[in-house]
Amino acid sequence: MLSADDPLPFRPQRVVIAGTTGVGKSTLARRLAELWELEYTELDSLFHGPGWTTRPEFLSDVRRVADGERWVSEWNYFGSGGGQILGERADLAVWLDLPRRIARARLLRRTLRRRIRREHLWNGNVEPPLWTVFRDPGHILRWEMRTHATWRTRMPVVAAEYALPVVRLTHPREVGRWLAGPAVDAP
Repeated sequence: MLSADDPLPFRPQRVVIAGTTGVGKSTLARRLAELWELEYTELDSLFHGPGWTTRPEFLSDVRRVADGERWVSEWNYFGSGGGQILGERADLAVWLDLPRRIARARLLRRTLRRRIRREHLWNGNVEPPLWTVFRDPGHILRWEMRTHATWRTRMPVVAAEYALPVVRLTHPREVGRWLAGPAVDAP
């Protein structure tokens, strides 16, 4: 496992960003896409169809992304098979293992902003009314509560299974330090 200060042994070409919802996977993926001139695909846009249904083309779309030579994407949807497809082709994983208080605060701000502004997300979807957090077990805020620790168990297993080097970043300051140091200096 690499830290925020460890140099990268090569310039990554296919990168997955791991972590629970709300930690900044998409934000980091966009920054790496720009820095390393990689194609960025937001996995949520491939998964969520109208009315929050699963798009039937999801796995074929993920395969298309994974077949590319230079890309970055979030590393999730293992339950649907997307994570495995990306893991087979990735050459680096960046794990945003941020504390729950940071992830929770970011997710709450993002959810409130999206709901108040009625931001259109993938395929016309919008965040549901905020009160649904109390009755919908699949609400994004409840999802984060249930799954925050998932990557602590999952990462050692998938890193070994896919033989991936992993950069583990445990605080936003480490993310900034890594982006300004080892990520910029990658050979």
